[in-house]
Amino acid sequence: MNVLKTTVLLAALTGLLVAIGGLIGGTGGMVLFLVLAGAMNFFAYWFSDKMALRMAGAHEVTEQQEPHLFAMVREVAQLSKMPMPRVYVIQNDSPNAFATGRNPQHAVVAVTTGIRRILTDRELRGVLGHEMGHVKNRDILTSSIVATVAGAIQLIAQSLMFSSLFGGRDDNRNPLLTLVAILIAPMAATLIQLGISRQREYAADRTGADVTGDPESLASALEKLQRGVAMRPMEETPVQEAVSALYIVKPFGGGQGMANLFSTHPPLEERIRRLRDMR
Repeated sequence: MNVLKTTVLLAALTGLLVAIGGLIGGTGGMVLFLVLAGAMNFFAYWFSDKMALRMAGAHEVTEQQEPHLFAMVREVAQLSKMPMPRVYVIQNDSPNAFATGRNPQHAVVAVTTGIRRILTDRELRGVLGHEMGHVKNRDILTSSIVATVAGAIQLIAQSLMFSSLFGGRDDNRNPLLTLVAILIAPMAATLIQLGISRQREYAADRTGADVTGDPESLASALEKLQRGVAMRPMEETPVQEAVSALYIVKPFGGGQGMANLFSTHPPLEERIRRLRDMR
């Protein structure tokens, strides 16, 4: 069901791109911006792991330095039938974790020092199952495709706005549709992109719980992480905001009411409920 929802949302995003591209007055401008957005996200796809790890302040550890953590990661990787990822640690008291890497052969799992203080081994195993779920589901590739289409929509809308302001009047262009493309399309693209991100979180929860055979461990971990992040949120800086979508829970706390609409993470209460329904 999560795969179907992601497919539907991606189709809607592509349809939105095609619709506003037609307002440019031909396919040339649409192709140009799509190629530009694709080039930007091609770079992000190949180097996103290095960028994310650097921005998060993560450092790689060896098996000699962290034998217990390595044993847990190796166990979950074997259960997932995935290659052993590289292991990183983030010196931060806020409890969290994320995975990155363009494919299973270049995967990275990173955990904060804070998460290891508050979770039991069983709960941390559940979190690692979730992160390996992202690797197994090729979520980095999905995110790159979505970012390419959404980025193209943003660029086309901006081009349309500047051409309307400085390029004179186009009698063949419907002014109402042009206004919708400029104001509504980028917001719609962002909401669809966030929706896909949330669906990937649900999918990683399910995949991780299936692999470990222990959905309760992840549900219990999410409850502790919700309280832990509320007590010790990460410092909300532009650098941390750039990688916030990767973390298993929103690293800044908050996110109640309307804020959930613009969050890359689904509500924790709903994630916990779904996991416990799996029992």
